[in-house]
Amino acid sequence: MPGGLFESQAPRPLADRLRPKSLEEVVGQEHLLKPDSPLGRMVRARRLTSMVLWGPPGVGKTTIARLLALASDLHFEPLSAVFSGVADLRKVFEAAKARRAAGQGTLLFIDEIHRFNRSQQDGFLPYVEDGTVTLVGATTENPSFELNAALLSRAQVFVLNRLDEAALEKLLARAEAEEGRPLPLDADARTALKAMADGDGRYCLNLCEELFALPPGTVLDTAGLATAVQRRMPLYDKAQEGHYNLISALHKSLRGSDTDAALYWYARMLAGGEDPRYIARRLLRFAVEDVGMADPGALAQAVAAWESYERLGSPEGELAIAQLVIYLGTAPKSNAAYVAYKAAVSAAKETGSLSPPKHILNAPTKLMKQLGYGKGYAYDHDTAEGFSGQDYFPEEMGRREFYRPVERGFEREVKKRLDYWARLRAEKSEKT
Repeated sequence: MPGGLFESQAPRPLADRLRPKSLEEVVGQEHLLKPDSPLGRMVRARRLTSMVLWGPPGVGKTTIARLLALASDLHFEPLSAVFSGVADLRKVFEAAKARRAAGQGTLLFIDEIHRFNRSQQDGFLPYVEDGTVTLVGATTENPSFELNAALLSRAQVFVLNRLDEAALEKLLARAEAEEGRPLPLDADARTALKAMADGDGRYCLNLCEELFALPPGTVLDTAGLATAVQRRMPLYDKAQEGHYNLISALHKSLRGSDTDAALYWYARMLAGGEDPRYIARRLLRFAVEDVGMADPGALAQAVAAWESYERLGSPEGELAIAQLVIYLGTAPKSNAAYVAYKAAVSAAKETGSLSPPKHILNAPTKLMKQLGYGKGYAYDHDTAEGFSGQDYFPEEMGRREFYRPVERGFEREVKKRLDYWARLRAEKSEKT
């Protein structure tokens, strides 16, 4: 039964044994916990507000919540949104009311708070507003996407960082002190272990526990480490924020002509299990939106790379997309066509149903001819320059300039062409 006689003698995981006992022992979150930081000031004043702790797994969200309750003399009430429902919340709120009447506050910690639906989130509001509970929610997902606006307006959002190499090294040192011996790793393998942890402190300590279980005298190099422990997939949820962050990083690296960075983000997305077809589709968009007429060949390259992937499949087809990444990263960039299209769409909405000028309308019937359809139309091929210079905008609208090519790549040639037509148009306009 819970709390039995021998419970204290049961083996505890290394991560649990090394759980910080004070906020000062928490690693990697100094921006929130140092004395002059937001949480540091709250603890010093012993006045916590409701908050949401947003960060990746294994960076200390649960530990921080527990220690905040301890430092503020609040009863710590943990719940998991995965395993709890409305009935559980009712019990917690009733107990918190009784506790409040006796003079003690309650810190209600809800792990994975984004798993509660909108109506359940709304159910917290009265108890947060009247001070029955101080709510601390933990989430790995972007709160602005997953939490109600009403709840967010009553809670501060604090962003926790993934643990950097220095923070992970502190954890390794604590693990070695706890076990009374060094990890069975050479220097390169120790660095590789921190890379495998991928910013997750709990996972790092779990790896350490596996390594301490190896036979005495073992010293692993990087290859031995890879064999001894299972490497997990990088954190990447194709339906959530990680997905959008990485495709944004890829897109903006290409726009900034940083080909090497773009290749890195492409590889990161593949390592996370992203569908290469999705990446190919986004690169096709990039070819028309950000390269555009500066290199019209980019569009053909994007279609070819996508088609190559469809024919080859993985992993060979991923090289075709990598080649496209290199092509787009090194191509001249222009969004002039994109801007021109948006300007034309805006003008079309503004001007409504203006009719084309009559001289460019066909006149298949006698009545239409009588109304002037087609009258005065100049057939461009009959002119010396192959250009009549006539106006094709609605008469009520006047000429507009939407497309302004840049002095980069092929658009330099396009600009010369447009300047030539504009000069001819002006000359013919003076003669009429």
